[in-house]
Amino acid sequence: MKSVLLFCTGESGSGKSYFIKNLLPKGVFRNLKSATTRPMRQGEIQNREYYFCDEDYFDNEKFVTKLWVNEQFWSPGQPKWMYGVPEFEVLDNIGANFTYDVIQPCYVRQMIDWFRMHKLDNKYDFRILWFMPPVNNTAIMDERQNMPNDLEVRKANTCNMNDFKAARLYPDHIVVCNPQKIDLDERLRMFLRLVNTRYQNRLK
Repeated sequence: MKSVLLFCTGESGSGKSYFIKNLLPKGVFRNLKSATTRPMRQGEIQNREYYFCDEDYFDNEKFVTKLWVNEQFWSPGQPKWMYGVPEFEVLDNIGANFTYDVIQPCYVRQMIDWFRMHKLDNKYDFRILWFMPPVNNTAIMDERQNMPNDLEVRKANTCNMNDFKAARLYPDHIVVCNPQKIDLDERLRMFLRLVNTRYQNRLK
């Protein structure tokens, strides 16, 4: 029986993190943790939200995905915003159901290609969720600015159908975000119930 790798894609503020924390069956999925060079925010703890590290770590560690999100705005002397899932984060937890929270579909393609290259794709059912941002998405991004060019970077990191086509992918489920709630279609609800049932059966 295959495990599940659930890709949660969508623009910043589209509800991905809320979905992972509040709407997935409790204890069934492991959210793949990224390393990042960005400063730790208030309330964050090393190795809980992220593996906080420096740029040398990205030069020397092996990664499943590697993102340089402010590349087009970067100039020498400025910090690079690097994000990426280290290989050990996946390899140490093979067999678990995973979620991966990411904006651009090109990084979903990176991860799927890594699984195939390591002959692990036969162990996983890949499912892609496309989160549609709420009307007030810009206001949400304004609240999250914490580094130079933050808002510009978030706006430049799009997630639209052209991005999916460029990555040779198509979303399995579309998740619609409203100001008050996230609507899940019945197919997605049924799929999550099935994954939960499989997980509970493993524990018996």
